[in-house]
Amino acid sequence: MKTKLCRLLSEMGIEYFAVLDYQSCRVQAENIIERAGFSPRSVIVYLVPYYTGECVNISRYASSPDYHLAIREINAGIEELLRSEFPEANMRGYGDHSPISECHAALIGGLGIAGDNGLLINEKYGSYIFIGDMITDISPELLFAEEPKEIIRCEGCGACKRACPTGILSGKGQECLSAITQKKGELSEEEKSLMRKYNTAWGCDICQSSCPHNKNPKKTPVKFFYNDRIDNLTAEILSSMTKSEFEKRAFAWRGRKTVERNIEILNHTEDLCLK
Repeated sequence: MKTKLCRLLSEMGIEYFAVLDYQSCRVQAENIIERAGFSPRSVIVYLVPYYTGECVNISRYASSPDYHLAIREINAGIEELLRSEFPEANMRGYGDHSPISECHAALIGGLGIAGDNGLLINEKYGSYIFIGDMITDISPELLFAEEPKEIIRCEGCGACKRACPTGILSGKGQECLSAITQKKGELSEEEKSLMRKYNTAWGCDICQSSCPHNKNPKKTPVKFFYNDRIDNLTAEILSSMTKSEFEKRAFAWRGRKTVERNIEILNHTEDLCLK
């Protein structure tokens, strides 16, 4: 079974995965699995690398269409394989909104180390990865589940903490710059100034780009992330998007007005320079 799973994931560009006993995972939202209506016994956790190159004013993860669409496709493939082998089994795939801590599962699965910025760092793709998982009621033994591994932390060089624009990684700030770009409504002048200083219309990669483990990240083999890529989000690009096109972007969840506001904030910098 594990060989079949490895072959399937490899065909989709996924090379790092682990099979775990659900009991070894850290449950953080019991209500989610309760809604699924079955008692979980095993977990397949996997990494989805997304790095395709550098961006100008948008976080690397958001340069491609919404990554949840990619994870949904991967989970559909895993589910089809499992149902062919275990037709009576129950299962549910997740990505971000899982009943378990996906980062913790990936760590005890040996898929990477824990970074000081709270991100999982993979040996090949750095922290430019998403984590997906499939939770099932299939016996862990039938899926050849592994024993949980010891969690390894990064060296703690402090690069991410020193580079953090708001100081939140050092306990000095209230929220990260990425969170600021995702806030609705009017931003403070200080928040606008930070966005202009670091030229971000959405998200923040500064703690990642400063990490030594991300010095030479490998580009993703997952074809999904090379489609409709945006590296510099402009007002023209945004206005040209239909409602359907906009809704397929990772930055769509906060609404078009929030993104329009952010671009306008950056454009204000250009206006000041022209005066």
